[in-house]
Amino acid sequence: MELLLQWLAAAITHGYAAPPQLLPALLDAARGRTDLRPAALAFAGSRATWLARLNPDWRFALRATPGGGAALPPAQDTAGIRLLWEEGLFAERVALLAAIRAREPAAARELLATTWATERAEDRLMFLDSLRTGLGPDDEPFLEQALADRSRNVRATAAELLSALPDSALAARMAVRAAACVAVDRTQDTPTIVVEAPHECDAGMERDGVVPKAPSGRGERSWWFGQLVEAAPLGGWPGRLGGRTPAEIVALPVADDWRNELHAAWCRAAVRQRDAGWARALLGTPAAPEAGGPGAVSLAERAKLLGTLGSAERAEWVAGFIATHGLSEAFQLLGVCGVPWAAPLGRAVVDALNIARDAGSYPWSFSGVMGLAERCLDPAEAGRLEGLMAVPDEGEDASPGAGGYWAEAFQRLVTTLRLRAAMAEELEGT
Repeated sequence: MELLLQWLAAAITHGYAAPPQLLPALLDAARGRTDLRPAALAFAGSRATWLARLNPDWRFALRATPGGGAALPPAQDTAGIRLLWEEGLFAERVALLAAIRAREPAAARELLATTWATERAEDRLMFLDSLRTGLGPDDEPFLEQALADRSRNVRATAAELLSALPDSALAARMAVRAAACVAVDRTQDTPTIVVEAPHECDAGMERDGVVPKAPSGRGERSWWFGQLVEAAPLGGWPGRLGGRTPAEIVALPVADDWRNELHAAWCRAAVRQRDAGWARALLGTPAAPEAGGPGAVSLAERAKLLGTLGSAERAEWVAGFIATHGLSEAFQLLGVCGVPWAAPLGRAVVDALNIARDAGSYPWSFSGVMGLAERCLDPAEAGRLEGLMAVPDEGEDASPGAGGYWAEAFQRLVTTLRLRAAMAEELEGT
């Protein structure tokens, strides 16, 4: 069952469709696992929604299928599109807007504008979120108008989308505000970043998406400051801070304990703006002594930054991190790497597991990584693992019985890898 998601993805890629007699079992499996539902319903096709209308246990298929399986009008049917938009059910309207946005962003935005003023706040929020697909400069006027919306959540979403457009007027306003808070003090022996956080959240800041009320336990000024820096275009900081590169900026000391706040905001900005250059600077080298990195304040931040890099670079970085820090710190990072793991990453994981085995550590401390390895390691690595299936000699410092548990864990891993290889071969060769 753990491999069903991979099997479905491979079957869909090769153009297979579900045999009708297996649809009930497939729907039952998807009922219990939400992660299976998109692939299961894609594999099942329209019969799944037909069946879902006959069995209340499978109603999730109607909710998960845009419009409950209803066919959307073709692109050339302008009258049908307009009718469905004005009179359709909410799920049908969401599906229609998403479909049009995917193929013609401007047409979707214009359709949304025709009824925007009369939509409910929660519907406006859902519709506005659809603009993330194909977001571009042409969306700015509409989003600027949404900054004056009566719903706070709609205003916040509009501000977030505008801040992801580095040339937008909102981004420019945020850049001015953020730049007023950050400077380089050159009077000291070592150039140092100094921070002067805003003393108030004025109406203009609030209109541009800054939330005035800080969470419990958080200082107001640092809360406002973080939001300004997060929304400011990263491309403006080198000019503001002496022509330095992102890596040089991140390496500068920051006065008065503002370093974590400033770097965390830059991390969020790099993720929002998909800026790989800043992400690399904030990640630092994987061999750095601090597992948190020079700019990221946590491994969770590092995982998000890794998501801005290409799959190969991401895998190589995580492999270097594991070689330095081991597996206990790397679990979150492994979760953002592409499947199957690239060869350097796979080797790093296997080597680290082997080191833990030789050290006599308890294998259940690495059960999470083992589970990931079963699903993510390249099946071609099975041959390298055969030597680890035997029960090792236990040293004096080894945990009692650990050798036998390690042997069982590696046997399971090798068996699963071979099953995945047979699964892929069967689907490719039929």
